[in-house]
Amino acid sequence: MIGRLLWLLALILANTAAQCGGDADARPRATEDEEPLPPDQRDARLLGREVYELVDRAMAYRSSHRGRPAASLTQMGVESLTPVTVRRMQNVQREPFVTVAFRKTEGREIISCRGDNQVLEDASVNGGRFTLICTTSKGSQRPMEAAVLPER
Repeated sequence: MIGRLLWLLALILANTAAQCGGDADARPRATEDEEPLPPDQRDARLLGREVYELVDRAMAYRSSHRGRPAASLTQMGVESLTPVTVRRMQNVQREPFVTVAFRKTEGREIISCRGDNQVLEDASVNGGRFTLICTTSKGSQRPMEAAVLPER
């Protein structure tokens, strides 16, 4: 019995020592957020992540409630106001349609983005990338690409 405990302790210590080494792969890797992005893409990426999260939650709510969509964000347990954004959701033929806009638009290239359940499908097929329709500060609308980074 004591022999097994000593063997287990030696194995744990060896494993710990092996993980403490300073190899080149141990340094932090640059993420997509650290890349220098133009202001419009930075704004679209920020709004796009919220759109993705809200559509994902809306679809999860619908699937757990026998196909009935949530009538509002509050019903899903989500706040419609954050310190930075305003969130809106409506159902179009039982599919969630989410819009996220900045509360303060001064200095922003993109002021709002919207998407539906297509963002989930696009992200799953395109390695986390999906397309949103975004409104610029000048009032025009254009498709913008956003991405959901995988958790590490």
